[in-house]
Amino acid sequence: MCSKRELRNHIRNIKRQFTKQQLEELSLEIINRIKTNPQFNKARTILLYCSLPDEVETHELIDFACKEGKQILLPKVIGNTIMEIRKYTGRKDMIAGAYKIMEPTGDIFTDYDSIELAIIPGMAFDTQGNRLGRGKGYYDRFLEKIPGTYKIGLCFHFQILDNIPTEHTDIKMNEVLTDG
Repeated sequence: MCSKRELRNHIRNIKRQFTKQQLEELSLEIINRIKTNPQFNKARTILLYCSLPDEVETHELIDFACKEGKQILLPKVIGNTIMEIRKYTGRKDMIAGAYKIMEPTGDIFTDYDSIELAIIPGMAFDTQGNRLGRGKGYYDRFLEKIPGTYKIGLCFHFQILDNIPTEHTDIKMNEVLTDG
């Protein structure tokens, strides 16, 4: 089995083989699956992420969910290994933050028990729901705070692996959605 670092590099190399347009087309298929997902449809408060160019594109999903009356929460990096959650109040209230990720300027959100669904990015996922992140542990540290929340990982088909090395601090997804 490869190390986490080797797997991250392997996935990065695969991603580079796709054009921006190809990733957007694959993203559309995944987002359409989310829109029909029962967990998404019943959730009123959802933790989402503002996608990077090499991730499943979520910007339109965020706006769609808001139009559906859902409360959307987005992460904001506040330290070397910590993120906080803020209310999404519209694209006008987003600023480029750490790692050039668009981050919300809305109010800090701390009512973690009310988060019904968390939609999470990853470098890779395996068939058991294990997630490989980018290596800083931001999501794993936060997801510990919402153990009862249903977690859906989003990724492209080439990011699904048979097995990912895990540690006791890694948080599993309940479900992983992909284009494949």
